[in-house]
Amino acid sequence: MAEKKARTKYIFITGGVVSSLGKGLAAASIGALLESRGLKVTFLKLDPYINVDPGTMSPFQHGEVFVTDDGAETDLDLGHYERYSNVTMGQKNNFTSGRIYYNVITKERRGDYLGGTVQVVPHITDEIKRAITDLSNDEDVVIVEIGGTIGDIESLPFLEAIRQLRYGLGKQNVLYIHLTLVPFIRAADELKTKPTQHSVKELLSIGIQPNILLCRSDRPIPREMKKKIALYCNVEENAVITAQDVETIYEVPLHLHEEGLDDRILEALDIKAPNNDLKTWEEIVRRVKHPSKNVTIALAGKYIELKEAYKSLCEALTHGGIANESKVSICWVDSEDIESKGAAEMLKGMDGILVPGGFGIRGVEGKIAAVRYAREGKIPYFGICLGMQCAVIEVARDLAGLQNANSSEFDQATPHPVIYLIEQWYDYRTKTIQKRDITCDKGGSMRLGAYPCNIEKGTLAYQAYGRQEIFERHRHRYEFNIKYKEALKAAGLVISGVSPDKELVEIVELKDHPWFLGCQFHPEFKSRPRSPHPLFTSFIGAALKNKERGKKSS
Repeated sequence: MAEKKARTKYIFITGGVVSSLGKGLAAASIGALLESRGLKVTFLKLDPYINVDPGTMSPFQHGEVFVTDDGAETDLDLGHYERYSNVTMGQKNNFTSGRIYYNVITKERRGDYLGGTVQVVPHITDEIKRAITDLSNDEDVVIVEIGGTIGDIESLPFLEAIRQLRYGLGKQNVLYIHLTLVPFIRAADELKTKPTQHSVKELLSIGIQPNILLCRSDRPIPREMKKKIALYCNVEENAVITAQDVETIYEVPLHLHEEGLDDRILEALDIKAPNNDLKTWEEIVRRVKHPSKNVTIALAGKYIELKEAYKSLCEALTHGGIANESKVSICWVDSEDIESKGAAEMLKGMDGILVPGGFGIRGVEGKIAAVRYAREGKIPYFGICLGMQCAVIEVARDLAGLQNANSSEFDQATPHPVIYLIEQWYDYRTKTIQKRDITCDKGGSMRLGAYPCNIEKGTLAYQAYGRQEIFERHRHRYEFNIKYKEALKAAGLVISGVSPDKELVEIVELKDHPWFLGCQFHPEFKSRPRSPHPLFTSFIGAALKNKERGKKSS
């Protein structure tokens, strides 16, 4: 094990001045650049908040919860890591302060510390270091992103841990990259370096000297200004990298490469690697910036004022556009507005309609109305998780004649609970029967992670995937009530995907509709720009055909 750790290199990415500068995108882009040079990489996100994981956090506070194959509810940055690299994330790739403290307290209660006083240093910092060093298997580089900003009280144990690791792993194996802001002050008509200087000073005060500075700016940083930053921040001039705003996030690796970032990293870590092959990224950027077609998709949700809540979904739609050489414009529609103003007014002229996942009753009837509008108008419809459940409810009410059909999540007294709380299912990973009820803790209690699904030949789903067995990621408590299977099939619902034991309905479609599909899982979590998800590719293709039909009929 010691040999592995000695050869593995570690890059630690911190951020200063303000939050939301894009540390996740920077980490992901660095991973993409290093992979393009033949290196094997992995990632770790360390989040300072006390929550054990983001699973119970409000989308308004945290944005999207990203789900991995092994069922971890993680920070949305892990989605960036997967989309930019060939790495699959898991439980070990995201640790919060809450999870670190939970592990330490569990050990203390068990008596592992033999009655000693448990302290932040060394016990918490040792646990953090263990999370970092245990991650490496046979990777060349481990990229570690520290959440929050320099100066936050919560992040101090993480910073102390990575400071110590430089001495534990050897300075030749550790690299510190600091992402900071160089703002343009319009009144003065110039860029200002002082925020960066202060941020680095704060980092130095806790014993960390950054090796490379990523300077976020809305314009190129002149060489003279880079020299000034280098002088006052104690770094080499070629280690001051402009992280400039770009048209598309998939342009970031290309821009950082032009700035020489990957060369600086390899030089600092004494890694010999071949030159980049970035042709795939160049083609992705070309397709995003110069599409030959365009299509408009209505996204009917309830968190539309916070786009981060649908981060993976938006990117997956972009990927579907890349596959079809089309720009995808998202029309954000509040499902509560559909309830008050009507679906016809809010969804008129859309080339496709997508209802995403979500929880709670607010806006649900608007989502069901969107389903009906798409069904009756023959508009391509894509329902994900709750979006699939809304489709089942709409079919039950309007085609199967099951009056007041609903999900028991929204109406426990419904005479027809076509969607109900799943109380047990087979977990193929642990080979156990999982049992839940209404009293269970919310955190980590859903059907989470990748599960197998068998697809019926001759269906829309089979046409998209081109194979019968798939594995897709789940995050939900409520399921299709199999008691209503035959009644809904008789009404025209096609059950095109089921679990191997046929107990769980995973994909539904509609007969006599150009493109209508609902899936219980979240396909957006497995879509990548270099391999767009088949369902999003198919959906955008159908929306383009619908647009052409509209042109011909008019």
